[in-house]
Amino acid sequence: MLDINFIRNNPDRVKQAIVHKHENAASIDQILELDTQRRSAIHACEQLKSKRNEKSKEVSELKKKGQNASAIIEETKKIGDEIKSYEEKLSGLEPQINNLLLRIPNIPATDVPIGKDAEDNVIVKAWGQRKTFDFAPMSHWELGRILNILDLERSSKISGSGFILLKGYGAKLERALFNFMLDVHTREHGYTELFPPFLVNRASMTGTGQLPKLEDDMYRTATDDLFLVPTAEVPVTNIHRDEILSYKEIPLYYTAYTPCFRREAGSYGKDTRGIIRVHQFNKVELVKIVKPETSYNELESLLLNAEKILQLLGLEYRVAKLCTGDMSFAAAKCYDIEVWAPGVGKFLEVSSCSNFEDFQARRMNIRFRDEDGKLRFVHTLNGSGLALPRTVIALLETYQQKDGSVTVPEVLQPYMGGINVIVKK
Repeated sequence: MLDINFIRNNPDRVKQAIVHKHENAASIDQILELDTQRRSAIHACEQLKSKRNEKSKEVSELKKKGQNASAIIEETKKIGDEIKSYEEKLSGLEPQINNLLLRIPNIPATDVPIGKDAEDNVIVKAWGQRKTFDFAPMSHWELGRILNILDLERSSKISGSGFILLKGYGAKLERALFNFMLDVHTREHGYTELFPPFLVNRASMTGTGQLPKLEDDMYRTATDDLFLVPTAEVPVTNIHRDEILSYKEIPLYYTAYTPCFRREAGSYGKDTRGIIRVHQFNKVELVKIVKPETSYNELESLLLNAEKILQLLGLEYRVAKLCTGDMSFAAAKCYDIEVWAPGVGKFLEVSSCSNFEDFQARRMNIRFRDEDGKLRFVHTLNGSGLALPRTVIALLETYQQKDGSVTVPEVLQPYMGGINVIVKK
């Protein structure tokens, strides 16, 4: 959520930023008009309260002198009625303003490229060497069928399209990957591991910015009005909602594994083959809660933490700085990490590393008391470290052999029970 004072003082800058994110900037004028009404009502209410206090003193003085104060008492009652009227007006204005503020996206950072979509993203780095094959590399769904580790027909029978059934070594590989990722982030990168709930309430979804804008993309349990987590970002960042932290407590680094659930309502017909785009997937998330002055350095280190996983796995990848039009509603700056999948012949996003500045913190009311005792909003960041199953896709397609078997990277072999190659059982 943006600071109303910032909007009030920089309306044109906010409008321009919203246009760059391809959102509706017209609501800014509506917010400012309602804010003017609110401030006017507050001013009038305060003046009336001051006047009522003066009249109350007059009544007290007249009563001490034994004089009739009925006229002033009646006038005081009328003032009270006026105050009540203004308070009722304020109680109606506040939710209107808040509702509109919740629909205003974050302002992109100054170094974010202006653009329309993914075509305007800027590749800022690349790692690894493109693997060459002396045979035509197969796709992950072909490998999954040959090795009997992926069964999309039966997963569709169980749940419908867009769900995954992993079997045998496929299931073992999935579990090996997220255990490996958690170990790297906790042992080498200093994150505290959490195991959060997989269902969250509406306040939590609103706090991180999924609601109200993205409700149609979420899975919701109607009876309890709870949401299946679209990412561990939601429960983990909300741990400190409505809390005041000490400057001594931050930075806070958290990592968590969760399944993630997304309707993908706006992506009908995209990547329908295999398991590139699904409704349920596993992911290891990285969350940082930091001081404002360090947040952009923290973003760069967060990116490196996520990259490290792909480097250890020996998978080729590139990093894109997202343009304004391709960035999420809540992010001020975002990097995408895209891993190369030779079987499908394209890069697949496995991580988005974002700095939200104080956008989420304002929605969740997460503050800290600094060294001078001043209350300030924290900055929040998160990134996938990494997302599955696209990491699985890249691994299977990169390490495939001509006979359809798949070599297991050395760092994963201890997590696979010493298995160094996946063959059909």
